[in-house]
Amino acid sequence: MNRQGRGSSFAAMSLRLSCPVHSQANEAILLFFIVLLHVTILAVFAGSKSTGTSSYFGGNETDHQALMAFKTHITFDPQNIFSSWNDSIHFCEWEGVTCGHKHKRVTVLDLHSKGLEGSLSPFIGNLSFIREIVLSNNTIGGKILDEFGRLFRLRVLRLYNNSFNEEIPANLSHCFNLYFFDVGRNNLSGSIPMELSFLLKLEVLYVDTNNLKGGIPTFIGNLSSLQILFASNNVLGGHIPDTLGQLRNLTDLEFSRNKLSGSLPFEVGNLVHLGLLDLSENKLSGKIQSSLDSCTSLEYLYVEDNLFQGEIPISLSSLRGIQVMDLSRNNFSNQIPNFLEKLSLKNLNLSFNDF
Repeated sequence: MNRQGRGSSFAAMSLRLSCPVHSQANEAILLFFIVLLHVTILAVFAGSKSTGTSSYFGGNETDHQALMAFKTHITFDPQNIFSSWNDSIHFCEWEGVTCGHKHKRVTVLDLHSKGLEGSLSPFIGNLSFIREIVLSNNTIGGKILDEFGRLFRLRVLRLYNNSFNEEIPANLSHCFNLYFFDVGRNNLSGSIPMELSFLLKLEVLYVDTNNLKGGIPTFIGNLSSLQILFASNNVLGGHIPDTLGQLRNLTDLEFSRNKLSGSLPFEVGNLVHLGLLDLSENKLSGKIQSSLDSCTSLEYLYVEDNLFQGEIPISLSSLRGIQVMDLSRNNFSNQIPNFLEKLSLKNLNLSFNDF
C-alpha cells in the first residue's frame, strides 16, 4: 500500500502542476481523476487478492470440491485421516492425496486400510486427472458408481475388501487405460459385464469372493494383456471357455470354489507362462488334459474336490518346476505314476481317489 500511496500522490502532484490552480473547472477535473486513480488502485489490489486465492487451489476448485464431497460421504474415520482435509493447507497436501507437479491436479487417492466407513460420492467422477484410486481394506459400501466411467485416465482401481454391492458398472469400459482392477472380497452380484472386454490394457483382474453368477464369459479371451485373473469364491457356473487359451500372458489363474462344470479345455496348454492354476472345489470332470505339458512354468496346480477321472497323464512329467500338486478328492484311478517321484514337489496330495 505504501508504494501505491506514493504513486497516487505523485500522480496527483503531476496533475496539479499541469493545471491552472485558479480554475474551478480544472480543479473539478483534477478531483475526478484523483478519485478515479484511487478506485483503480483498490480494484487492482482486490484483484491480486482474488488471484492469490485461485492460485491457492491451483486453479482447480473442481478437484477441491470433489475431495470435500468424498469426505462428507465417509461416516466413520477412526484414524482421524480427514483432520488434515481442510483449507488451512492446499488439498494436494491432504493425507492420501497426490497431485501432479505441473497442474496441481489430483492424480492419486490412496486411503487403503484406514478403517473408513460410508459410501462414495458421485463427485469422484470429477477428478478427471486421477490415475490411481486405492481404497482397499475399508468398509465403504453402496454401489460402485457409474461416475468411475468418466475417469478415462484411470489406471488403477483397487476396492478390495469393502462392502460394495450391486453389479460391476458396465461403463467402466470407458476407462480404457485401466490395467489394475480389484473388486475382490465385496458383496457384488450380477455377472461379469461384457463391456469389460474393451479394457485391452487390463493386466490384473480380481473379482473373487463376491456373489457373481452366470459363467466365465467367452469374451475373456479378448483381454490379451491379462496376467492375473482371480474369480474364485463366486457362484459362476457353466464351462470354462476355450477362449481362455488366448490369454498367452497369463501367469496366475484362480477359478476355485465356484460351480464350474464340464472338462478342462485343451487350449489351456497355450498358457505357457502360467505359474498358478487353481480349479479346486468345482464340478469339473473328464480327464486332465495332456496339453498341460506345455505349461512348463507351472509351479502350483490345485484341482482337488472335482470329478476328474482316469489316470494321471504322463505328460505332467514335463512340469519340472512344479512345487505343489493337489489332485485329491477326485476319481483318478489306475496306478500312481512313478514320474511323480522325479519332480521337485514340496507338496503332493493324491488322497481320496480310486488308486
